[in-house]
This record gives sequence, C-alpha cells and structure tokens, in this order.
Amino acid sequence: MGCGTEHGLISIDEALQRIETQVKPLASEAIGLQEGLNRYLAEDIYSQINLPLFSQSAVDGYAINAASDITADTVFHLIGEIRAGQLSDVVLNEGQAVRIFTGAKVPQSTSTVARQEIVKVVDSHAIQIQTTLALDSDIRHTGEEIRQGQCLAQQGQQLTVGAIAALSMAGVSTVQVYQYPKIAVVVSGDEVATSIAEFQAGKIFDANAPMFAAWFRSQLQQVEIYHIADDRQATAELFHRLKHQVDVIVTTGGVSVGDYDFIRPVALEQDFQQIFWKIRQKPGKPMFFAKYAKSDTQDCYLLGLAGNPAAVFVGIYIYLDSLLKALQSQANTLHWFDAVLMQNLKADSRERFLRMSAQTLNGQLQVQPLAKQQSHMLSNLMQANCLVRIPAYSEIQAGTLVQGIFI
Repeated sequence: MGCGTEHGLISIDEALQRIETQVKPLASEAIGLQEGLNRYLAEDIYSQINLPLFSQSAVDGYAINAASDITADTVFHLIGEIRAGQLSDVVLNEGQAVRIFTGAKVPQSTSTVARQEIVKVVDSHAIQIQTTLALDSDIRHTGEEIRQGQCLAQQGQQLTVGAIAALSMAGVSTVQVYQYPKIAVVVSGDEVATSIAEFQAGKIFDANAPMFAAWFRSQLQQVEIYHIADDRQATAELFHRLKHQVDVIVTTGGVSVGDYDFIRPVALEQDFQQIFWKIRQKPGKPMFFAKYAKSDTQDCYLLGLAGNPAAVFVGIYIYLDSLLKALQSQANTLHWFDAVLMQNLKADSRERFLRMSAQTLNGQLQVQPLAKQQSHMLSNLMQANCLVRIPAYSEIQAGTLVQGIFI
C-alpha cells in the first residue's frame, strides 16, 4: 500500500475544515487601542462622534460670507483671525472675511474659504479675491467623513496600523478584542543536541524550538517552549499539567507509530478527544489534532506535528496559523495566490507543500521550485518566500497554474 493510500488519511482541505468547525473562539477582553496591533475585534465599533467634529477650513486662507459665487477682483472687509484649536464667537456678515488656518472652525455664516494663494491683501482691513471662486470651496463639513452612530469596524476585523489610526481619530481609546491564547510548545526527542560535543556524539541540532520562537515573535504572541525526552511518564506528567494551564499545546515528533511515539497515546489517556490523525500530505503526514474539555466553555487544543523540521515549518504556516486564527473567531484565513509553475514536477501519491521562490515577471506571478525539499532539510528557506500546494497523482507541467501562500 502506497504512503498516500493508507487507510484513514484525510485531505488537507478536510483537516483545515475540522480546525475551523471544531475550535471555539476564546473569550474577549478590553484593552487600550494602542496595545491592539494585530488583535481581532470581538464586537462592532460605532462612532460616538461626527468626524469632523465641526465644519473647518481645509486650507490656510480666508473664510468669507458671500451671497453667490465670487468673481475676480471682489473685495471683502477683513475683521479678524482664527487659528486651529482657537475658540471664536465671530459671526460673518455678508461681505466680510476672517483670516483662517487649516483645521480651524469656520465662523457662522461662512459660505466659502479662499485659499491664501488666490488672495491679495489690500491692507489690514481688506482682501481682494484674484480669481473666480465657487461657494462652499475648501470647507470640511461636520460629519463629512463619519456620522455619529456609524459603524467604524466590525467584529472579527484585525487591528492594523491603519485601523488603529482611523479609530484613534474617531476618539476610540479602548476596544474589546479576543484574548490571545496561552500556548505551550513541546519539542520531544532524545536526539536534540545543545553543543558541538553532543552533535559529534550522534545527535542533531534543534531547529524546531528556534523556529517556533521566531514565528511567535513575528506574531506578537508569547509562548513557553519545553524540551522533553521520549519518555512516556514524563510526557504524561507534562500534558496533565499543561492541559489545565494553556489553550494550545503544540508538539513536535512522537505522533507516528514508532516504539517511542508517545504523544498521541498519552494524549488519549489524558482524555484528549481526537479530531484527526494523519493527513494525505507531504511533508507532515502523521499530524495529530485533539481537544481536551477544560470546562463547558473552554477547551485545550493539542496540535501534534511530525518532528522533521520541514514538516514543522509547513505545520506552523498552514495548520497552527489556522488554529490560532480560529481561536480569534477567524475563518478561511489562508490567502492562496495563483502563480505559474516554471518547472515540471513528478507525480506523488500525496498532495505536497513545496518551498519555492516567487517573483513577478512581465506582470505575471511565477514560482520556481527549489532543490533539497526533503523533510529533514531547511537550507532552501534561505531562498524560499512561499509554500506552493501541488496536487497528488499526476505530473505537473511547467506553465500550469498552482496555488501557494507567502511565508
């Protein structure tokens, strides 16, 4: 039986769909808007104010009261000055003007604003408009951008830099967002080296823990990383403690069927309920996903990844990212692009995620496969900027459209 035809394997799409439907969003919390970068809103936000708050000048110039459009050489009587932020009780009569600056509140009865470039100052009490000028020029009206009660942002929306700026301008200072999950990463295995001496003794250096640490740092999320030997009792003790303390446990290694693959059997003994095990993909087939009910409303999720670093890399960008987004009430979060494959690829019995280099040439996005795609190899990540999804069972010809995600 081929590796891709093994009984019980599910597809990539089914695995992602199970994550989306089985995961409960976390509770919400109120935080200061300025601390909200990358967080997801747990409620709609409605404006408490009009924006602008008041009608104001869009330029440095002169606020004018005129009965109709102004013709060139018309003279107005200058009666004062209003700066931005200054309160003024000036009321313009027809034929009067006041010096005004950008953002300043226009006086009552203002019919238009003349920018200073088209105004000639006759003397300290008079100005002359040098070109024709329409009524209602260069005035920002109350509520022109946002009306009080208008929906500014929707539940589930991510707080980007721009969103934070826009909400700040509308006077929003506190937002309700989904909580960040508490996360533990468990790197299992007796073979991990911490020094050159250990490496020469037959062990390997750990790429997985630094990979996780860097990825979570890029997501602005904190994580606790544990190293554990291939020991059943130690695994059970750690899971028993973590399942009550965290929302997500991510493991590497120990999820296949070897003599020392304890992650899945120990998790099941610890009352985790299996959601899926084994995906028809390469790398990372023996992936394990389960949940433990901490309470009626809260679960702890366990995502067990294969130990090879390329499988871990794929697991992070495809499945862990989807899991964390589902905890923030996000669905369908993988943004696939279409690109032209630039090289023939042989058939495989499993759908594959290949590390590739994407670039745009002559307006067309193209992807080039990289060498050294084996699951224990990571060196091509120095050149890769995307993971490309390759269908199973058929040779793929250069020029075919394929899907990928940027990494």
